[in-house]
Amino acid sequence: MTHTSEPVALPGGRAEWTKCPGCDALIYHKRLDRNLWVCPECDHHVRMGARARIELLVDPDSFREAELDPVMPDPLAFSDSRPYRDRLAAANANSRESEAVIVGAALLGGREVVLAVMEFSFMGGSMGLEVGRRVSEAAELALRERKPLIVVCASGGARMQEGVFSLLQMARTAVAFARLREAGVLSVCVLTDPTYGGVSASFASLGSVVIAERGAHVGFAGPRVVQETIRAALPVDFQAAESQLLHGLVDRVENRADLRSLLIRLADLHAGESSTTGADPVPEPAATRSTGSPAMRDSWEVVQAARSVDRPTTADYLRLAFDDFVELHGDRSFADDPAVVGGVASLAGRSVVVIGSQKGHTVKELVAHNFGMAHPEGYRKAVRLMEHAEMFGMPVVTFVDTPGAHPGPDAEERGQSIAIAEAIMRSSRLRVPVVAVITGEGGSGGALALCTSDRLLVLENAFLSVISPEGCAAILWRSASSAPAAARALQLGAPHLLHSGIATSVVPEPVGGAQADPAACARTLREVIVRELEELNDVSPADLLSGRQERFSRLGGAALMTPLTTEIAS
Repeated sequence: MTHTSEPVALPGGRAEWTKCPGCDALIYHKRLDRNLWVCPECDHHVRMGARARIELLVDPDSFREAELDPVMPDPLAFSDSRPYRDRLAAANANSRESEAVIVGAALLGGREVVLAVMEFSFMGGSMGLEVGRRVSEAAELALRERKPLIVVCASGGARMQEGVFSLLQMARTAVAFARLREAGVLSVCVLTDPTYGGVSASFASLGSVVIAERGAHVGFAGPRVVQETIRAALPVDFQAAESQLLHGLVDRVENRADLRSLLIRLADLHAGESSTTGADPVPEPAATRSTGSPAMRDSWEVVQAARSVDRPTTADYLRLAFDDFVELHGDRSFADDPAVVGGVASLAGRSVVVIGSQKGHTVKELVAHNFGMAHPEGYRKAVRLMEHAEMFGMPVVTFVDTPGAHPGPDAEERGQSIAIAEAIMRSSRLRVPVVAVITGEGGSGGALALCTSDRLLVLENAFLSVISPEGCAAILWRSASSAPAAARALQLGAPHLLHSGIATSVVPEPVGGAQADPAACARTLREVIVRELEELNDVSPADLLSGRQERFSRLGGAALMTPLTTEIAS
């Protein structure tokens, strides 16, 4: 494999060792090559050339490079200490590439994809007219042939020698990626070290899925620019991939060795080839439909059962009920909220987007996931994933188990009400089927944000409530100790939800509750969800929208006999 780190020349004149930029260890080339140019001492991911990247990612001998006319644009006849054309010629000689990006097609896990891989050693991977043209044409090829586009980014930013023509490539590539998004064609951008400036602020951030390689530095203005411009002290992890993930700006951070398998899974999940061939048969599970009569249970007992720390979480159901799951992180603007998990999953031959509130079983897990109480960024992540589902024609499956939205001042300042309202509105108008499952607590608007659906399933020991029984008791009974009485007055539990038409099915739990046999509960739930999705499969988007509107309009009583008008009686 080729690479971009400097080899260390030995006394015999042979350059067989490389000094790791991360820890300064001397590493034998063959050992480093076997380890995919990841330092075995400190795990630093050494920069790789574009052709080495291609060799790493695609099926052997499958890459076919696009034939492109050699172009060396110099729109400004630019010259600084050297003419720009001389710099281009030197970059060509040093990198052995004609430009800072290589474009072509290949097989990835046997599936055809389009590739655009950047070469940092060609003028720092900077984007000028030719890079913009090649990336845009790669996107156009992916659009015409409806094949996934994989872009590996490595760039210092815009190419200054081409002036405003370089700047406008940001718009050119953004338009190309917008067309992919509108057509529902998968694009995956892999951000490697470094990805900055005009590339980061255009196509690199516009992929359907954005993955950062571990250790990569990603941002708009580099650390030197920030320090020299505003004299700010920067944190140690400033613009590091892991910081980008924490702040919700990328979907995943991956080790180099795991990139290929992840890309194969993403391409398979987005292939649009949902099929029941070889999938589970669709039996008639023991879920109670709206015409049934689930067993009545004391409402306070239901509340206590729903809150059991041993009940399966969204993560448990993803592991037990689904065939594959790729988690996607972040709201793309502020943070990744661990109280909401989501991503793309496979279920009985069908790709779906799964979104769920996440609690945990241990104190450590509960604290890490904020007890399932989402911040605004959690709901914004949910909306982003809903839109991802709609873009690719995937049904949405949600799991709800939350005491409610996080009530702190930080959540209020970041727009908690707005985030919940947007999630409810967006899910109500999705043009794909939505199946929601209340698996435990369904606390107020924080739960409803993931419950606006075509089908609402409720586990036997779950509930949905306008307020917690303790909150209701404190307000109306003037004492939280009256929570059991409040729970009964609110008629909390699955039977009330089913009989009132709010829930469409009640899913029975094993004896002793879902926590007594999580695997059995997951099997039953899988069967019910598969059945519901099968029934919704042929419903048109227009009928889905009108059906949701009708369902919510008729809840709580008969519709108005005479529609309201703006006419005023004289």
